[in-house]
Amino acid sequence: MRRVSKIAAVACIASMALTGCGKNDTTKASGGSSSASNADACDGASGDGPKVGLAYDVGGRGDQSFNDSAYAGLKKAVDELGATCTEGEATDGEAESARETRLRDLADAGMNPIIGVGFAYSDAVNAVAVDYPDVSFGVIDGFDPDDKANDNVAYLGFAENEGSFLVGVAAAMKTEADHIGFVGGVHNDLIKKFEAGYVAGAEAVNPDIKVDVKYIEESDLSGFGDPAGGKDAATAEFDNGADVVYHAAGASGSGVFEAAVDAGDGKWAIGVDSDQYLTAPAEQQAHILTSMLKRVDVATFNMIKSVADGSPLVSYQTYDLKADGVGYSTSGGFIDDITSDIDGYADKIKSGDIKVPTAP
Repeated sequence: MRRVSKIAAVACIASMALTGCGKNDTTKASGGSSSASNADACDGASGDGPKVGLAYDVGGRGDQSFNDSAYAGLKKAVDELGATCTEGEATDGEAESARETRLRDLADAGMNPIIGVGFAYSDAVNAVAVDYPDVSFGVIDGFDPDDKANDNVAYLGFAENEGSFLVGVAAAMKTEADHIGFVGGVHNDLIKKFEAGYVAGAEAVNPDIKVDVKYIEESDLSGFGDPAGGKDAATAEFDNGADVVYHAAGASGSGVFEAAVDAGDGKWAIGVDSDQYLTAPAEQQAHILTSMLKRVDVATFNMIKSVADGSPLVSYQTYDLKADGVGYSTSGGFIDDITSDIDGYADKIKSGDIKVPTAP
């Protein structure tokens, strides 16, 4: 896979509380308090499968996007593999060094595997994994900062550009204005993959289409947890004439959906990571054209299962269209008339006839 380049903006993000979820026990760490809302799948779990440590990215569980998709993979492991688990929930205000402490706490508590949800865990895993050689670590969207090639770390990446290409096709086929938009949470190499694929897909349908691009933050990861910022960015694009706006902004995407509702009839938003139509309020559902599916749940479950099977995943793993790692949703029925066209482009990507760019 193409490695995500070292991203400079791993700054203050989160104060994380570990929620221990086996047999209704709760564990606190680093001064955090437990949250009952975090224990849905793991509360009361008493199987003899892997003891999973899952540390969420900024935005946390309940973001209806990236983190919730990881949670879905964890829940499947509880249901199918008899896993028990401990979750690390993120809140604003924690120094980056606390991420490393949290991973050590999970390892000391006997968790294996330990999965960091988001590239921001890459440095922390790099530092911690060497001290726990018998523990398997996974990093969603991760990269090896120092090329250490730790043999107990798996970097679980996705072809976001390929999935974004497909929703770009959908946007270009559904726009009435030949004018669409993109809102990214943070202007880094990872999110630019979404932008690149989306623009390429739209231009494959209509080379003359206009695509507005806005980012909520240049480097501060709070751009993934800023619904107001997402709404402002999308509103500006709708006001500028776009009638379809795709977001790759985590929890900030809820603001994009609000902007589409406020913009009125004929204005659409496109979700990301999970099928966001399924979790949005009814008034927003009417404006969610589709979602780009980034199967973080598949990667999370596969990592856990590999440990259960005794053959832990290591090194770089790629979840692309061929591996069912990315795709698009059809909930709401708004793109039912064009799915055959979208699938035709998907087939060309899988065959190699279309090479989707990874950078704008």
